[in-house]
Amino acid sequence: MAAAAWLRRAVCRSGCVLLFLSQFYILSGGGSLNLDSQPLAQSIKDPGPTRTFTVVPRAAESTETPPYVMKCPSNGLCSRLPADCAECKTNFSCVYGKPVTFECTVKPSVTCVDEDFKSQKNFLINMTCRFCWQLPEIDYECANSTSCMTVSCSRQRYLTNCTVRDHIHCLGNRTFLKMLYCNWTGGYKWSTALALSITLGGFGADRFYLGQWREGLGKLFSFGGLGIWTLIDVLLIGVGYVGPSDGSLYI
Repeated sequence: MAAAAWLRRAVCRSGCVLLFLSQFYILSGGGSLNLDSQPLAQSIKDPGPTRTFTVVPRAAESTETPPYVMKCPSNGLCSRLPADCAECKTNFSCVYGKPVTFECTVKPSVTCVDEDFKSQKNFLINMTCRFCWQLPEIDYECANSTSCMTVSCSRQRYLTNCTVRDHIHCLGNRTFLKMLYCNWTGGYKWSTALALSITLGGFGADRFYLGQWREGLGKLFSFGGLGIWTLIDVLLIGVGYVGPSDGSLYI
């Protein structure tokens, strides 16, 4: 009986030792569990090369209307479009003053039709072969100068910018410089100045009306230069030699 009891205690102690060793082995990461967990740990610690992605926002589509569209009539005849509404393939080797035909294409956002009221993009235009600065004066507009003397000898000229009218077609730049004679008015009437010179010229009324107050005072206090100055002014105003003090023309 004592031997049997000792044997049971030995077996029990051996089982406890084996159980302890197996648990320790499992907890320490040994065996097959270590083989399975090692790649997992490696995959967690080494995520691999990182990639950086840059998000580029899409450019917003422009909804602004081109400025030239305001000059272009909608659904009008292509052959009557203003020059700013189309692009034409011009040729500077044409013969000056001769009729010439060029092929034109309407600009984006411009709609026009042909004679059959069908939408058209390409069309032909007829014009005279000449540069824009060679056009007659009625075909362009120039900025007027109010700082030059229109009544002078010799007649003064000034340099100004000129722009071709919208429906006129020509070669070269549509804006150009040109020398023009002084031609502007300040609102003075030739008939009024002449009437004042004849009736009240002895008191300098004509000179005062034209803005020449120094000469007016001289005529006033000299009684028209004893009549001689008055007669001379009647002749000078009558022929247009004496004009307004600001240098403008009579109306």
